[in-house]
Amino acid sequence: MSYIETKYARIVGSRLDKFKEKKPDLYNFRCPYCGDSKKHKSKARGYFFAKGQDLIFKCHNCGVGRTLSNFLKDNARDLYDQYVLERYKEGFTGKSTRVPDPKPELFKSTPTFNTGTKLPNILSLNKEHPARKYLESRQIPDEKLKRLYYADEFKKYVNSEKQTFDDLSNDKPRIIIPLADESGKWFGIQGRSLLPNAKMRYITIIFDQTKPKLFGLDNLKTNDPIYITEGPIDSLFLENSVAMCGSDINIRTFGWSNYIWVFDNEPRSREITDRISKQIDAGDKVVIWPTNVVQKDINEMSLAGHNVQSLVESNCYSGLQAKLKLSKWKKV
Repeated sequence: MSYIETKYARIVGSRLDKFKEKKPDLYNFRCPYCGDSKKHKSKARGYFFAKGQDLIFKCHNCGVGRTLSNFLKDNARDLYDQYVLERYKEGFTGKSTRVPDPKPELFKSTPTFNTGTKLPNILSLNKEHPARKYLESRQIPDEKLKRLYYADEFKKYVNSEKQTFDDLSNDKPRIIIPLADESGKWFGIQGRSLLPNAKMRYITIIFDQTKPKLFGLDNLKTNDPIYITEGPIDSLFLENSVAMCGSDINIRTFGWSNYIWVFDNEPRSREITDRISKQIDAGDKVVIWPTNVVQKDINEMSLAGHNVQSLVESNCYSGLQAKLKLSKWKKV
């Protein structure tokens, strides 16, 4: 059994109801597809079980079956891309086929991390450049666009910072979203594909594993309210915001006194409603979107003409009020 399968089963398990590790490579929980029994809250008929090097999901109530990859794609999109990339980096491709290990000499030198100055800033690109046109079509303000970069050959650029990819074939351009610490030093990047049907729209590469995987730390004012979004692009529409980039960090370790969680506007997503509920139970502030807002994320709201900063500021809740608002929102 691949350790990657076990790792991601346990990570997603923290979000699943009644999740238990019955024995090595066998996990039991309530099925997120059918919800198991509404009458008997203790029933749990969803399972992960080992098949070769993979984990397979099967529900003995509704009969749904999925590979772990497809299960994550359906129920935890923030984990899915990271899972696929980690398997790829470990040499697993297709149906558990493993490519040969890279040659040891590729890893002899200790990597050093640059600051992205070798990459062109988005605003330095021609106005007709596909990357610039795409980002401007999303109406990202120029003062925020200057925080983004472009790599014509993504894999090649990543390897110039840290040896990551052994196969450089089929290298594609990507928008580069830098992850920088409080001093402005890059410790990682997120690459956004320009291809509409890309299997992995976002690829996150961390150069320094000691750093927290957050976007926006280099522009943060810790004494002001801090807004925490799911993705970097959405965070560019809010003042003093950071983005989680698919990470599962304990925000309390930063010591911030005033922060607000801003999740996507998807009341029918079990994953999102569970995460909002978790933050409310922890005593945090959350944004509960008004029921008349139909767009699913901040960028879409901005494109539809909403003043998203005002919308977010006027819909922050905590405690009992947040629970009541969440209950109403889930029924939309």
